[in-house]
This record gives sequence, C-alpha cells and structure tokens, in this order.
Amino acid sequence: MSATVQLVTTGRDRDDERLTALALDAAQGDRHAFEAWVRATQADVWRFTAHLADTAVADDLTQETYTRAVTALTRFEGRSTARTWLLSIARRVVVDHFRARSVRPQISRQDWKTAAETESARRGGPGFEDLVETTLLLDRLDPERREAITLTQILGYSYTEAAEICDCPIGTVRSRVARAREDLLDARDERGTAS
Repeated sequence: MSATVQLVTTGRDRDDERLTALALDAAQGDRHAFEAWVRATQADVWRFTAHLADTAVADDLTQETYTRAVTALTRFEGRSTARTWLLSIARRVVVDHFRARSVRPQISRQDWKTAAETESARRGGPGFEDLVETTLLLDRLDPERREAITLTQILGYSYTEAAEICDCPIGTVRSRVARAREDLLDARDERGTAS
C-alpha cells in the first residue's frame, strides 16, 4: 500500500514562487522582471521598515533596502524566497539606521506626545489615539521582540519565515513573540493604572 503525499500550496506560496522567479530573472538583467519584482514587494518592505523604525523614515529605509538589493541581486540564488531575502536586507537597513541614529540627538518623548495629542484633537477621533497608543507600546519593546511580533502578528509572516528573516532559530522567534506579548500586556496595564 503506497501513500501519496499531496502538497497544498497556498496563494502566498505561489506568490513567493512568482517573486523568486522574478528576482532570479532580474538578477540575469531582465529589467521588466526587476520592475515587476519591486512593484510586488515594495508595500511589504515599506510596512516592515515602518513597523520596525517609524513611518517618517520608512520611505528612505525602503529606498535604501532596494539600493542594497540591486547590488546584491546578482548573488541571489533562490535558496530562500525572494521576499524573505529582501526583508532580511530591510532588517539590516533598519539596524544600520538605528546605529546611525544613536549618535544623533533625538526628539524628546514629550515633543512626540504633544504632537500626537494635537493631531488627535484635530481629527477628533479615537482611531489616531489607538494608533499612537499601539506605537508607543511597540516602541517600549526590546528591538528583537518588536521585530518578531511585527513580522508574525502585524505583517502575517509564519514563524519559519520570520526566523529566516531574523537569521535566528524558529524557537527564538517563538520566544521573542511570547515575551513581546507579555511585555505589551504589562505595558498596557501600567499605562491603564497611570491614567
């Protein structure tokens, strides 16, 4: 009795296969494949950099990601999906951004809070306040935990994909996500009792 194993491919799997094929074609000099690959991945890269860094710098970080990807594309061999490969570049761009930013003066938290309150009052709705609250809670997380929870819970990547992007074992990603959840709940509770 022989058992036949049938693999089920999801829409995302097919999309990843298509993106990887485009990246491999682009690596061979196909300009149209490169343009299609950038168009197909740009929103993911922007969301990823915005969640890890800030929406104010996401455009610049996305551009830097593609600048680095262009120079590295000829070395892309398709051992991972093109999306995973690209997001690992984006991750390094964000890390470099934080390193460079750490030597520059920062805007104070009070300035950020004032700007958020002013914008919230202008819009007159809790939606913006909720976004600011979530952003502030995420900002309090350890960078590695923020990255793991952003990849898996906000951007919807599997733990396996997140592990590949973060270049760490899957158990580490699971642990970081679990601890990030605990940290977020603790931070939310602290903010609730402080107000």
